[in-house]
Amino acid sequence: MREITSEEFQNWEHRYRTCFINSLGGFKALCLVGTVNENGHTNLAPFNSLIHIGAHPALMGLLFRPDSVERHTLTNIRNSKVYSINLVPNHIMAQAHQCAARYDVHTSEFTANQLEPEYLNGFKAPFVKASKIKWSMVFESETEIPINGTSLVIGRVQTIYLPENSIHADGFVNLQDAETLCVSGLDAYHLCHPPVRFAYAKPHSVAQHIL
Repeated sequence: MREITSEEFQNWEHRYRTCFINSLGGFKALCLVGTVNENGHTNLAPFNSLIHIGAHPALMGLLFRPDSVERHTLTNIRNSKVYSINLVPNHIMAQAHQCAARYDVHTSEFTANQLEPEYLNGFKAPFVKASKIKWSMVFESETEIPINGTSLVIGRVQTIYLPENSIHADGFVNLQDAETLCVSGLDAYHLCHPPVRFAYAKPHSVAQHIL
């Protein structure tokens, strides 16, 4: 087994080290975050940093990189206080990836990548019509992480849209049936296999399959 010390990887070429450390954390959810600015210009950006914060109340977090360049998504969330989370199905993989390009503030990633926005129930932020599982979010807090200048934005889940048959009897959402992608690193996309589920773990018992 190879051993890599911090002294070694700190001296690697910047992009190589970034790719390595990003992929080291394993598979993560891939989502497109939809926002709009005060002039009505829409923005759509891919994220692999969606974090479950809690279910009671329903809170989720997004981690934003430092403001070394313009962060249109973060600026729009700060100003409008609303945004959409759209899980990415397989058939829009390439468009979702291309949304990471640094378009100027006047260029909508929806238009540039042939993704159709949709507006649901009067919610101000746009959703991705092609996304099969999506929900609206309302901004709750932003916390700067001093060690590297990133920001953790926490929002409250509002309204969820998903196929009826993707919800199991116990409330479990089957993302695989919706062809939802996950991501490793910054550019490697994966289809989910059918899940294996176990019953709630208790001491002095054997793990029991429930799916």
